Parts: sequence; C-alpha cells; structure tokens
Amino acid sequence: MSLTVLTSAYRLRSLCRLQRIQGHMMSSQVDPGVLLEKVGCAGVITINRPKVLNALNLPMIRHIYPQLKKWESDNETDIVIIRGAGGKAFCAGGDIRAVTEAGKVGDPLAEDFFREEYILNSAIGSCRKPYIALIEGITMGGGVGLSVHGRFRVATEKTLFAMPETAIGLFPDVGGGHFLPRLQGQLGLFLALTGFRLKGRDVQRAGVATHFVESQKISELEKELVDLKSPSAEDISRVLDSYQDQSALDADKPFVLDQHMSDIDRLFSSSSVEGIVQNLKADGSEFANKQAKTLSRMSPTSLKITYKQLQAGAALSLQDVLVMEYRLSQACMRGCDFYEGVRSVLIDKDQNPKWNPSTLEEVSEESVEQCFSSLGEKDLMF
Repeated sequence: MSLTVLTSAYRLRSLCRLQRIQGHMMSSQVDPGVLLEKVGCAGVITINRPKVLNALNLPMIRHIYPQLKKWESDNETDIVIIRGAGGKAFCAGGDIRAVTEAGKVGDPLAEDFFREEYILNSAIGSCRKPYIALIEGITMGGGVGLSVHGRFRVATEKTLFAMPETAIGLFPDVGGGHFLPRLQGQLGLFLALTGFRLKGRDVQRAGVATHFVESQKISELEKELVDLKSPSAEDISRVLDSYQDQSALDADKPFVLDQHMSDIDRLFSSSSVEGIVQNLKADGSEFANKQAKTLSRMSPTSLKITYKQLQAGAALSLQDVLVMEYRLSQACMRGCDFYEGVRSVLIDKDQNPKWNPSTLEEVSEESVEQCFSSLGEKDLMF
C-alpha cells in the first residue's frame, strides 16, 4: 500500500474520531437547553427547556459549569444572573427519568450526573462574582441546587419551592444537607422530611430566598442589574432591597407556617425519625396528624437517610456535604426505593409506591450507616 493511501486512511480515521468526539459534544449543542450570554456587565444563564419545566440534564450542566468558571475569572464580567425561560418554572429539578434508566442498567450517567451536578453546586457556592438567581416559578430539587448556594436569590409571587425527594426514594440533595439545617429552628428538617411546599413571599420568609420582588418588576430589575458599572455585592444588595421595598404584594399576609413554627420545633426535635412520628401522633392536633400522614407515605429508608444527612450537614462545609451526598446518591442508585418512587410518582403516577423496607422499624441503623460509607477512589473530588 502506498504512503499516500496510508496517509489518507490515517487522516480519515482521525477525522472520523474527531467527528465522533465532536458529535458527542455537539449533540447537546443543537438544543443545549441552556442559553449563555454576556449582557452588559453580566453573564446571563437562561435555563431553556420550558416544555419540561426547565428540568436539568447532564449536557446543560456541562455547558453551565465551564462558562461560570470563565466568567468568574473574566475582568469584563462583574455579576452572574441565572433565570428560567417560559414563566412556569425556574427549574423543576433534575432529569430524574434519565438517571433512573441509567441506574437500572449500570450506565455511567447515574454516576456522572450526580458528580457533575454537585461540582456545579459547589462552584455556585464559591463563585467570587455576585451570583443572582431569579427563582420565578417552580424551583425544586436540582433547581434549588442552581440557586440556593448563590449570594442572592430573588423569589416572586410565582415561586414554588420544595425539596420533595423523600417521596421518590431519594433525599434532598444538591447541598440540601448544608442549607436546610441552617434555616430557623427545625424548619429545614420539616421541609426535608415532608417535602412541604413554600410559595411566593414565604420562600423569602423561610430564608430560602434573600429577596422578594413582584413578577412584573423582574425584567426592569434585570435591566438595572446588567447596566451597573463594576458593582460590588453591596451595590447589588441595595438594588435588590429597593425593588423589594417597592413590592407590597402579600406583605400583610403572615408566613404560612407562622402559627406552627413552635410546633415544628417541638415535634421535629427528636433523636430519630421514629421519635418524630411518635411526637406527631401523640400531639394529635390537625397539623400534627397531617404531617404524620405525609411521612407515612414517604420512603422509610429516605426518611432515615435524610434525618442523618441534615444532622451531619449542620456542622459541615458545602463541599464536605456534597461529598457525603454523592455517597448517598450512589447508595440510592444501588437500592430499590428510588426506582420504585420514580415509577409510582413520575411514570405510572399511581402514587402507590411499595417501599422496601416498608416501615421505619425495618430500616436498620447498619443499612443507613452503609449509605454514608466512603466510595474510595469513586468518592467525589473537588
């Protein structure tokens, strides 16, 4: 075979290999689900999958992370703004169906998704540039991870926040073990175990959002933010404060859990999930009975993992919490409740999961401990 033919064959092979690599990289760029733009002084991230409530998938994470790091070190970029397209959702969570399918067959996505999502969560938490999340609409699970660790989180009357993972055999991840125990009293544990939903101004009153601004003022706020000249965090804070001061909607309504906060602190103060359930049943009030009923529908394994996750996370840094949560995510991938929960809630929608074990008493302390065990070389590294 002549040298020319060999050279041509080599070039063709190299070209094919390059096209395969580019195809893998570009498959997400045809419709990446996320728009990344420079507007004025700001790097603007728009989560752009409105038809699926801006659900977060791995290609989106792989677009956002490098751009965030680039903006962080770019002298021309002063702030980062993240927003959701479509008006209904900021981000309703991770693309759980894809993760479920991957986990069933041992596809690497079940590792890669959680690992890269948590690395992005950490990068948001440590971002040196002021990071402003406009959390209008549904903000749950993965959407909370894209927002709550940033310096500023702006809720509107359309915001709907929840960490509903215990209902699908998972746990409130994306750094839930860090921010939830830092909310007032036992509120974080209550939200984590029950998946209770907060709406509008209550998201800010709970401490999940830093500000509340009426929906109709958001585009005007955005324009003012991107037009700022070399703003400091204090400058941004002043702008957000002024918009909040102009937003009187629902200001006279009390916090939805206001009359229950002392009950939550009392009833959810226990050394175990079983103790919390006993407290609720013994109390017998309408509120306590409702929470007991809610907990009875959740995965017993998830409830116990979540309780321990928040107890530990209260004293850990965000990065250490995410290392712990990555271990928990992989324990859930190895277990059965996650797949059953997704089937029941998201696929068949019969809302009748068959948990295994089916009671709190059957979930041994040893099995919970194992979920927190090191993965050795497969542990999450930063």
